[in-house]
Amino acid sequence: MMTSKTVLIIGSAPDAVRANEFERDAFHSIVAINNAWKIRPDWTHGIYPDDLAEDRKPLPMKGQRSVTSAEYVPANNSFGGVVYAGATMAFTAGYWALEAFKPDQMAFIGCDMIYDGEGDTHFYGEGTADPLRDDPTLQILEAKANRLMALAYKNGCRCLNLSDKTRSRLTFPRARSNSFPNGDIPLFDDTAIERALNMEQQANQYFPTGDYWNDPRPLNRDALRAIDEQWLKVIAS
Repeated sequence: MMTSKTVLIIGSAPDAVRANEFERDAFHSIVAINNAWKIRPDWTHGIYPDDLAEDRKPLPMKGQRSVTSAEYVPANNSFGGVVYAGATMAFTAGYWALEAFKPDQMAFIGCDMIYDGEGDTHFYGEGTADPLRDDPTLQILEAKANRLMALAYKNGCRCLNLSDKTRSRLTFPRARSNSFPNGDIPLFDDTAIERALNMEQQANQYFPTGDYWNDPRPLNRDALRAIDEQWLKVIAS
């Protein structure tokens, strides 16, 4: 039985198939990233980038719908834009869900962004390690995870990681599917959060259309890295 407004967000890592074990009643909505709509049939929202191949896009049935850049870019802009959010779909989906549902909790599975093990990289076999591409917005993935978690916290929502893997680039507290309400809540340094947000504002790396790669203004890699390093400091020790 759902005791809070929890959104499940499913990525494409091999263990994303564990999402089939979770009871539907535990979630307000189920957001499937890219190909993850194939994992369980009762997803509610399929979110994907504009360049996803046509034969991989979700096929909505009754009670389901697709979410494209027309929706997730404005949602990400509400939280500073895709450059600061981190231009990979795990983070994009998180900010979209935070804006769209205003949940109490967001629970992620299959979003560890670890690709150096043996065997398949994705639940469907070999895939592209999108978060590891050479992109100034993805220099420190743990910083981007901290940012999402901190801004969710400021909006009354906690982020949880349902992964059972030893390693994860997501910094969210680990939780088991049957104990969402009992997950640990990190202590945040509000001053450090405000400093990170001020650094973002001063850097002015905001691109409202989201397609910063088509803008003549180059991204300031050094400034973005300094901001990332500040986001690493927002969890109180």
